[in-house]
Parts: sequence; C-alpha cells; structure tokens
Amino acid sequence: MVILIEMLAIAGCGISAESGGSAYRGAMLGKAVPRPSFTLTDTHGQPFDFRAQTDDTVTLLFFGYLSCPDVCPVHLSNIATVMRGLPYEVTGKIRVVFVTTDPARDTPEKLHAWLAGFDPSFVGLRGTPEQIKAIEKMVDVAPAVAAAPDSAGAYEVGHAAQVLAFTRDDSAHVVYPFGTRQADWAHDLPLLAKVK
Repeated sequence: MVILIEMLAIAGCGISAESGGSAYRGAMLGKAVPRPSFTLTDTHGQPFDFRAQTDDTVTLLFFGYLSCPDVCPVHLSNIATVMRGLPYEVTGKIRVVFVTTDPARDTPEKLHAWLAGFDPSFVGLRGTPEQIKAIEKMVDVAPAVAAAPDSAGAYEVGHAAQVLAFTRDDSAHVVYPFGTRQADWAHDLPLLAKVK
C-alpha cells in the first residue's frame, strides 16, 4: 500500500523521473511547491508555526508514523547518518520536520523518543487527521490512509513516501523518494543549503 501511495504521490506532484541535467540526485518537481503555512503541536505540547519556525532554512518535510515497518525509519536513519558527517555550516541550515499520520497512536512522548533516537534536533508534529490531510493537500502529496485494524487492533497507515526539501527560497523544487541512498543525501544536502 505504501509503495502504491508513493507512486500516486509522485504522479500527483509532477515529479520528473529523470534528473534532466539537474545538479540534484533527488527527483525534480515539475512545478515548485511553496513552503506551506500551518501550525501543529510539537512533542513538547507547544504550537509550531511551520512557516515562521523554518524560515531561512532547508526544511525536509516528511509524513509518516512510528509503527511504519520500513519507509519512515529508513528515510530518517539515512538523513541522520549523513547529517552527522556534514559540517555545521551545512547542518546548521537544515531542519527535519516529521508530521505523524497516526496521531491516535503516536503520542507526544513516543514521537519525541523515537525521533531523538535518530537525531535530537528532528522536530515531531501532531495534529488532527483533518489538519494533516489539509497540509498533505497543500504540499500536493497523497493523503494518508489507515488500513482496517486486525484482531489485535494493529494497523498500518499508507502514506506518501517522499521527503520534500524546502529550500531557503521558500519553495520545494526537489523531493526524495523512498530508496534515496545516503550517498545521494550527502551529495544534495550541501547543494540545498546554498540555495537562497
């Protein structure tokens, strides 16, 4: 289900499958996505104004959930590993913002601990399902869809599997699908940090 949603999300975003001569290794968007304006609640219970609190930074925005078996931990682990190897001149300009698509199970405490396991600077945000769907629509990614719970009450959530990279010009021009390698992140993050 996740892969299907990623494919639909990529089609919906107008992503070019080819880099088309781009300097980036991520997938170029056919049309830039403006940095959205929204406020959700962070893991400390404080309002987080996305536009204001990520201003003048490269912001990697990702939608997912803690029980995700593959996409979420792989993306976040790869980003965190690469950021640890980059100089502060680059990482000081980068914010990673994770919006849970499963707020019913992803409590602030669980979300905070989970993200801190990758990098303590990663920001976790929660909102109502309606708020999250509105934000997904703003940034042109497929809405998350929860599967029916099994007999034990467990369920998976299909969600967009790409990371949007908003640069300091307040737009996302490139996205990173599931499967983006650490070498590609290491190549692109310094380039993204130079965009103004």
